[in-house]
Formats: sequence, structure tokens, C-alpha cells
Amino acid sequence: VQLQASGGGLVQPGGSLTLSCVASGSIFSFNDMGWYRQVPGKQREWVATITSGGAINYIEAVKGRFTISRDSAKNTVYLRMNSLKPEDTAIYYCNFNRGSVNYWGQGTLVTVSS
Repeated sequence: VQLQASGGGLVQPGGSLTLSCVASGSIFSFNDMGWYRQVPGKQREWVATITSGGAINYIEAVKGRFTISRDSAKNTVYLRMNSLKPEDTAIYYCNFNRGSVNYWGQGTLVTVSS
């Protein structure tokens, strides 16, 4: 199973981006799909998760600005990011799990700067 994340880039404060992550090499569905982010030199932090049942949770810092969604038939998860702030700058990683097994994408860089 491989996860491919895309959609990162450079955006001005207040701007928007949509990240995508698609899994290949699997004919089975996943349980939770989520996003994490990491600033170089700091620990990776959880950002958002959507379960197979559609339950959604966000880290407090992104509530009201980010929206996570999934297309389970396509094994794809999205992260719509609005009202971006400089402190959102990080490498964003997608994470899928199936039972006790976690899969990670390669990361996509989001830079919020004027």
C-alpha cells in the first residue's frame, strides 16, 4: 500500500489550499483517514481525522478553518484549508489505518507567507 499526498504549495496568509491523499495497491477499505503536520525540528502533530463512519475531529487550532472529507470508494482523503495562517506552515502527512496497521504518505509542504 502506498499513499500519495499532493496539493501543497506557497500561499499568502488568508488564502486556501486543498490537500489530497490517495492510496494505491489496496483493494480493501481503511478505517480512519487523517492528516498530521510537522515543522522541522518539532514533533509531528495530529491535525484531523475522519472515521469510516464519518465521525470527524480536529485539533483546536484549525477548527472552523479546515475541513476533512473522504471518498472511501477511491481510498482518498482531502483537507480543505481556508484562512491559512503563517503558523500553519508545515509538511502535511496523510495517515490511513486498517486495524493496527498505519500507513503514511510522503508529505506535502504547505508554506503560508506573504
